[in-house]
Amino acid sequence: MGLSWQQGPLSLGANGRFLVPDPLPARLLFVEPLRRRLRVRFGGAWIADSEQVILLFEPGRYPVAYFPETDIASAVLERIDLSTRHQDLGPTSWFAVRSGDQVAQRAAWQHTGLPTHASELQSRVAFAWRAMDAFFEEDERILGHAADPYHRIDIRETSRHLVVRHGEQIIADTKRPLVLYESGFAPRWYVPRADVNESALTLAKNQTFCPYKGICSYYDISETSGETRVETRPAAWAYPDAYPEVGRIANCLSFEPDVVTVHLDGKPLRLEPGQNVIPHGPDRELTLREVLPVR
Repeated sequence: MGLSWQQGPLSLGANGRFLVPDPLPARLLFVEPLRRRLRVRFGGAWIADSEQVILLFEPGRYPVAYFPETDIASAVLERIDLSTRHQDLGPTSWFAVRSGDQVAQRAAWQHTGLPTHASELQSRVAFAWRAMDAFFEEDERILGHAADPYHRIDIRETSRHLVVRHGEQIIADTKRPLVLYESGFAPRWYVPRADVNESALTLAKNQTFCPYKGICSYYDISETSGETRVETRPAAWAYPDAYPEVGRIANCLSFEPDVVTVHLDGKPLRLEPGQNVIPHGPDRELTLREVLPVR
């Protein structure tokens, strides 16, 4: 999603290309100032507070926030006997993070042998997102990963005719869908619940979390074969408590066109390549743990 993730211009599966005569390097890293106040809470205390955060965009990863050492509370970082090597940025030292009685091992890192062209990251530290209690922009909690300024969502009304079928069964039929455009994704079509045959849906147990839309619930679409009820894998999803920024989809469902048949104005929709969302890295897996209350 955004600049370096999913199908963004610096991602590993970019949807477009740069119009240059020679091929670009396989990996392009990009840094820029966040230009927002970002704070880190751990062990019941604020351990970092900065308006000088730098974002690192690395292919195939969510953006990572790097804090100046001077904006991190004293005695919070404890260097541990662990060193790794970043393929582009060189030697990397690791820290345990301590605040009060709480300690998180391997919870922060710093690149200690940066090449000259990456000097913006000199004397800066990044915190493993899930190892901390929470991150805040000003007084509002940020969930999932540092906000990507290149990630955008637009929702538009349309009168196009959308029909969803599972076998011979009509699951949804509407002439008032909403189309959601999200950076790095093909358009997603959302159907008002009033236009969905919800008797054909079974709420699945699993839920996931999106840092831009909220908690996502999934649905199986069921069919009866004789006296046996056959369940497919989840083929529909919804954000019933969608964040205010995308609140227009809160009372809608969207359907996966590789599981059910979806026609838009009579033309079948296909799942676009590169649309599967796979959390990347143990420090940025997007799970429901992200939305637990801060201690």
